[in-house]
Amino acid sequence: MMVLRAGLLGVGMMGRHHARVLRELDGVDLVAIADPGGDPHGVAGDLEILPDIDALIAAGIDVAVVAVPTRFHEDAALKLASAGVHTLVEKPIAHSLEAGQRMVDAFEDAGLVGAVGHIERFNPALQELRRRIEAGELGAVYQVVTRRQGPFPSRIADVGVAKDLASHDVDLTAWVVQSDYERVFAQTAFKSGREFEDMITITGRTKSGVIVNNIVNWLSPMKERVTVVTGEKGAFVADTSTGDLTFYANGTFPLEWESVSSFRGVSEGDVTRYALAKREPLRVEHEAFRDAVLGQQTDVVTMEQGQRTLTVVEAALASARSHTSVELAEFAAR
Repeated sequence: MMVLRAGLLGVGMMGRHHARVLRELDGVDLVAIADPGGDPHGVAGDLEILPDIDALIAAGIDVAVVAVPTRFHEDAALKLASAGVHTLVEKPIAHSLEAGQRMVDAFEDAGLVGAVGHIERFNPALQELRRRIEAGELGAVYQVVTRRQGPFPSRIADVGVAKDLASHDVDLTAWVVQSDYERVFAQTAFKSGREFEDMITITGRTKSGVIVNNIVNWLSPMKERVTVVTGEKGAFVADTSTGDLTFYANGTFPLEWESVSSFRGVSEGDVTRYALAKREPLRVEHEAFRDAVLGQQTDVVTMEQGQRTLTVVEAALASARSHTSVELAEFAAR
């Protein structure tokens, strides 16, 4: 396997994990780290902490990971594309749709792999969920409900909960059911005194007709990362914080309790919790990016897909401001 020379921009809360995985990844050699803020977590080891993206590029790298605040994504990515460096940018792709589109175009025009770090796609529970849906184990899919709630993370400074957290759920929802959002209606709340929202609920429908509900906030004292997919044969429940997947089957036996059986709906059936190989999602994501750079077909999240996710999030924020539902096709055409 060709050994790729990797550079990392940003060694903060997420960057430190990228540094660890890059060092452990076969076929990749972490040769340079840059962060204008220094090395707060002491991850550089024997590498010099370079001052900026220009110094990182000058180190002669083949691939790069960008793990800096969202407002700096565009500048770094465009410089990397100009230098011919394949790049994985942490989600969301950019701070604005215009910036994101410039990034998409730059990497496409340069013939480079441009990827976005929507890590939930690589969670073992969701990968197994998608595989089983594809195999027809749920039958027709009716609804996807996600809940991503927890305390406010002090590391977030330049975006609200929609771009930082809801982008995970938008991407995983579309990926699991293999259909993009068609329309959304959202509501937001501002409770922590910041200029950005700290709570959002998104109700929508995909092009394939699946009903979607994404509940996201930074205001809950408990941490919750749950995806529920309901279909004609039952419901899958994926807990992405633990990597567990459970299937609740529709009942197959007639009910004899009159007050319950009078309801002409489904009944409770067997509950199955699957035993999964639980590999670290970040490592799987990096392997997909590496393999894509080497020309293999992988499930890496492309910048174009990251841009579609940002479009849905921006449409949801626009819906919350206007108190109206938003059609994605019309919003994207503006």
